[in-house]
Amino acid sequence: MSEQDHYFTARPASPDERRLLRVLLAGREVEVETAGGIFSPDHVDLGTRVLLDHVPDPPGEGDLLDLGCGWGPIALTLALRSPSARVWAVDVNERSLDLTRRNAERLGLPNVRAVRPDEVPDEVRLAALWSNPPIRVGKPALHAMLTRWLGRLAPGAEAHLVVGKNLGADSLQRWIAAELGRSVERTASVKGFRVLAVRDR
Repeated sequence: MSEQDHYFTARPASPDERRLLRVLLAGREVEVETAGGIFSPDHVDLGTRVLLDHVPDPPGEGDLLDLGCGWGPIALTLALRSPSARVWAVDVNERSLDLTRRNAERLGLPNVRAVRPDEVPDEVRLAALWSNPPIRVGKPALHAMLTRWLGRLAPGAEAHLVVGKNLGADSLQRWIAAELGRSVERTASVKGFRVLAVRDR
């Protein structure tokens, strides 16, 4: 991946060479399609794995959101665990969205909607949000993103975020509490990653 070709680029310049990968999602070994130019194309990255291993079961119904979906490990897990829910997989990277759509189809998950941020209807209120957020976009963009999406949680709903300790997990936890007025609890700390549960006070 070139310096200009970040995973949060809308149209990656790197070759779109597809390959198959076997991974464990929702307790099942599945085969997914992946490619370069996206976040963690070769495996389920450690932060995402920590998140998936330490979140409670998602709601069985309603609108669930994976913010920054990559090739789809979080969205696919949500859909596998909650087949009656509608899962929004959001990313700015067109290749990520295409891969998530193809992987949902490959796994027989018609409840996944892989879309750009502005394609989630305004009236949607989230029953849950799971995310390994793109910390490297920088604080202003990250804070704007979290303000937008945490503000769309339905009353009583929870968000679960995974953030590396060395990437500012503790300061982000304080910022969410102070600036967004939400309760933030660290529910796990594993291999340098914090899992933060965010809810109404």
